[in-house]
Amino acid sequence: MSGVEQRLAGLGLTLPATATPAGAYVPAQRSGSYVYTAGQVPLVEGTLQVTGKVGAEVTPEQAKELARVCALNCLAAVKSVAGDLDRVVRVVKVTGFVASAPDFTGQPGVLNGASELLGEVLGAKGVHARSAVGVAVLPMDAPVEVEMQVEIDG
Repeated sequence: MSGVEQRLAGLGLTLPATATPAGAYVPAQRSGSYVYTAGQVPLVEGTLQVTGKVGAEVTPEQAKELARVCALNCLAAVKSVAGDLDRVVRVVKVTGFVASAPDFTGQPGVLNGASELLGEVLGAKGVHARSAVGVAVLPMDAPVEVEMQVEIDG
């Protein structure tokens, strides 16, 4: 078990299996020393945990927790390509999409769930640039989707 996975275990979390793509793409792709993940929704054991729009059917607090699940799924996708999360040099960029009710403007707070998890697990290597985007709808009516770009060694 890698040091990153030990830190996850210390938080009571385990790295999930890499999610099966819902289309004609791969969960993560390496280019040089970078790994780019596909967007990850909050699937747990293949099941979407909650559906709906944040600010309507889904509370911002629920959505923040779902963003943590998305980030965990992103880490699983990174591991599927890198082989070991201890190879992560840094998280470069996180992009999050929040299916939002028309008057909801708290997308950055929702994405803090993903950013905070990365900081807890990776420390300074988890500090990243980020975009938090409100959208009308996401695949499977997911409330949140997260993707990331990670630099790895070698």
